[in-house]
Amino acid sequence: MVFGRTDEDRIQFNEETLWSGGPYSTTVKGGYKALSEIRRLVFEGKWRQAHKLFGRNLMGYPVEQQKYQSMGDLILKFPGRGEVRDYRLQLDMDEAVVTVSYEQNGVKFVREVFSSPVDQVIVVRLTADKPGSLSFKAQLRGIRNWAHSNYGTEYFRMDGAGNDGLILTGRSADYLGIEGKLRYQARLKAVPEGGTMRVHEEDLYVDDADAVTLYLAAATNFVSYKDVGGDPNERVESTLKGIEGRSGETIRAAHVQEHRKAFRRVSIDLGATTNSFRPTDERLKAFDGANDPALAGLCFQFGRYLLISSSRPGTQPANLQGIWNQSQNPSWDSKYTTNINTEMNYWPAEVANLSEFTEPLVRMIKELTDQGGDVARENYGARGWVLHQNTDLWRVAAPMDGAYWGAFTAGGAWLCTHLWEHYLFTGDKEFLKDVYPVLKGSVEFFLDFLVRDPERGWLVTNPSTSPENYPDRPGEETFFDEICGWVSHGTMICAGSTIDMQILNDLFGYVAAAADVLGTDREFKAKVEDARRRLAPMQIGKNGDLQEWLEDWGQKEKSHRHISNLYGLYPGHQVSARRTPKFAEAAKVVLSQRGLDGNGWASAWKMGCWARLYDSGKAIENFAYAVKKYTFDSLFSNCAGALQVDGSFGLSAAVAEMLLQSHEGELDLLPSLPKAWPNGEVKGLRARGGFEVDLKWENGRLSSARVLSSLGGPCRVRCVGAITFSRAGARIGVKNIAPGVIEFPTDKNADYILAAGNEK
Repeated sequence: MVFGRTDEDRIQFNEETLWSGGPYSTTVKGGYKALSEIRRLVFEGKWRQAHKLFGRNLMGYPVEQQKYQSMGDLILKFPGRGEVRDYRLQLDMDEAVVTVSYEQNGVKFVREVFSSPVDQVIVVRLTADKPGSLSFKAQLRGIRNWAHSNYGTEYFRMDGAGNDGLILTGRSADYLGIEGKLRYQARLKAVPEGGTMRVHEEDLYVDDADAVTLYLAAATNFVSYKDVGGDPNERVESTLKGIEGRSGETIRAAHVQEHRKAFRRVSIDLGATTNSFRPTDERLKAFDGANDPALAGLCFQFGRYLLISSSRPGTQPANLQGIWNQSQNPSWDSKYTTNINTEMNYWPAEVANLSEFTEPLVRMIKELTDQGGDVARENYGARGWVLHQNTDLWRVAAPMDGAYWGAFTAGGAWLCTHLWEHYLFTGDKEFLKDVYPVLKGSVEFFLDFLVRDPERGWLVTNPSTSPENYPDRPGEETFFDEICGWVSHGTMICAGSTIDMQILNDLFGYVAAAADVLGTDREFKAKVEDARRRLAPMQIGKNGDLQEWLEDWGQKEKSHRHISNLYGLYPGHQVSARRTPKFAEAAKVVLSQRGLDGNGWASAWKMGCWARLYDSGKAIENFAYAVKKYTFDSLFSNCAGALQVDGSFGLSAAVAEMLLQSHEGELDLLPSLPKAWPNGEVKGLRARGGFEVDLKWENGRLSSARVLSSLGGPCRVRCVGAITFSRAGARIGVKNIAPGVIEFPTDKNADYILAAGNEK
């Protein structure tokens, strides 16, 4: 994070594996002994008693998880030299380089900062346009985590490193009784051009240089969620040795080339106005939904930039604040929250042509089956594995934060839907074969966990919650929650929340389909399909809304941020304006009732839902609201005043959803194009079935498209107007499937060009 000041700049840096604590388990043995009583109390409407019993018997210990921690700051102190002119702070997303430039006392100063995925160093290049004009003091600052451990009473130092660098060493914090087992090191190496340099104690001084390049490397002893036996000093030394003899220009060029391999797969042009060329903070304030169409394209690409930067193959997945967390005690511990936020981080990955950047998420899901299997057995007496609403670097899986949030058992199942989506976009059968045991394990848990609702006969989850939303129902009492330590005016615990049923409907269908693709598990598939038919269905309430719970309850908070009952609309596929119009209308009632308020990720979710309902006006309304109220000047999303990355990812996915949809088994071109984007072009979007799509439109209507078929097989396309397809200039035959829908055969790795007519 580059703050860009001219007197004392702060470059805050992280190492993605620096979390508090160390390998640990939150699984508490024997919780299943209380499960039948909890279920009885829930079915009898004795929610307070069920809540307390869940808290006393099924909660993990500790009751919260570990937190992602900032490593430190590189501080650059510059001498005051008069008035600053022509100041500019810029992130070039195409190069992944931040630039600070300004003029002071007749000298033009420029600082470039980038984090190289090739060489694993942060590089700061400082220049001045007059020789001998560059002087500053550099410090590496960290946070001391006090502890009594094998490292002594504390382990923290800020020192000089030879005559050209600085070194910061430390350890992770103890938290909630879990000893901080991570050791870390960060090291700065300075290479000046001209002038003089010296190191005194923990300060590095550069005087009268022409230019300076700073290299910052960092590492911890983290090896895996079970192993902290690495050597941070050895890792840092190896990194710095790897760049010896290489110029800063060479390192920069390799960084840009690697970044562009992914970033340039997709381009987007939604048109521009004079507002589009103002500084970003001014654009955000001036935006009214229509006066700067390029802003949506910028937000789309920003989400892609964040995913490329924070979720490369081999790294950790993107968490709540991502790698940009600047706090030792971040909001919500900067964990992996799996009742929407972690999933939303990866919504743009496939459609935005960043498929391989899901690898960290896939690996985490596999790792979660470890403790997830323990929790399934000990809490529920079940096979398979389960994850609730949160996890951390150490892949714990038990419920946390009390029964309010902890009774959400579908977090792991929701993550599993990403595995099937990856297969749908890529057609990679080897991948599907690899993750099939993970998918099957999640289904096995729910086959054991589901119970028959005594009133209706449906299979339901019990205990259950609809994430973070309090139902307004009779019989609730004020009580003291001894687990969380606060007075509660109700509980969220219930049976068979709508989101649970929707996620399981998807998951069971996906696993049955995966068994078909792989030619395996016929008997298991039959059991899954039978259970799927008996799941509690979606229901429409007395107010015309899609119910959030089995019962037709209202909610205590009238504009709640979560719209969990709309999972089946987006990102799921069960609610469709064409296939299930009654449920689509009921979803509109929910969206209208919730309104615009919420936070950044909530606005992004609503925007995606409206796009699925083909209401581009409402989608843009939510985009404008998010931009005005829930977006920082940096374009990071705002959640209750805290930086979060989920909303930025969600907006990126929602923009793509307005331009291309493929969840209905067809390429739906420009399904929710707003009036604010009358002319535009997008290249490189991906669709289910292994298709890559370019689109161009004029005056609100598709003018041409290109479809690349990476897998071959039939391709269905929906768009307004007469359309023809050609390959290599030769027109190909198409089959009319339905009004506005055609189908044609494709060959593997072949391009097809669409020409759109003007008929309505």
